Amino acid sequence: MPDTPAPPPAEAEIAALRAEIDALDDAMHDLLMQRAAVVARLAGSRAKGQGSPLRPGREAAVLRRLLARHSGPLARERVVRIWREIFMASTAIQGPFSVAAHAPQSAETRLARTHFGPITPIRVHPTPARALAAVSDGEASVAVLPAPAETDQAESAWWARLDVPRLQVVARLPFIAAPSAPEALVVAPVPPDPSGDDRSLLLIEAEADAPRGRIAQALADAGLAAGAVLVLRAGEATLALAEIEGFLRADDARLAALPWARRTILGAYAAPVAGDAP
Repeated sequence: MPDTPAPPPAEAEIAALRAEIDALDDAMHDLLMQRAAVVARLAGSRAKGQGSPLRPGREAAVLRRLLARHSGPLARERVVRIWREIFMASTAIQGPFSVAAHAPQSAETRLARTHFGPITPIRVHPTPARALAAVSDGEASVAVLPAPAETDQAESAWWARLDVPRLQVVARLPFIAAPSAPEALVVAPVPPDPSGDDRSLLLIEAEADAPRGRIAQALADAGLAAGAVLVLRAGEATLALAEIEGFLRADDARLAALPWARRTILGAYAAPVAGDAP
């Protein structure tokens, strides 16, 4: 019988590359199954206890480590998207997880969907209070709310009435910095965990006529580096929300140096990382 003709060189090369990709897919799937088995063991470990599987600080630390070693044509944003799905798959193994969101803009809903995955249940609520109530009542695992802004009014500033320490800010979206894009904060019924590069939110209640400059100076004098200070006039008081560099704890001696007794740490979140250069 005549010999089967060899495929053209280009087709042979494509077939070899596809076979290599198939082998890599199998290896990646094997590792995903191994990872899921370890997560299942962790979920059943007595040492872990019955606490929430939510660890946004650890997730951010893992992503930073992977991005620091990353190279090649795969975009950094894609790496984050892939691992975000892996994180949420692992969370689902450990128990039910859902999101309550108040998203006045569709972009904020997309932020929540991108961060928590396409199949995570997300319910959009008409007000921040309703979203927070869903978390307080155990109907949702976390709330995703618009990031504080200078345009916030007393009635819409959810951060001014956050039920700390029962609820705390634990993450900021998106993790990959996106200039001029909408941002959101994640609130959960668990304390934030440090990632190694964090920012904390500090709420200060000052006198009614306290100027922003005086509040910023008091923070600086206390050794607290504030990236931004939002000011909200609320009746007989001035509420100031400061984004403080680092992971701030309640026993931090610098807090005692502030001239105002009413100060509350609303939580902390991992500092965002840069995306690919344009």
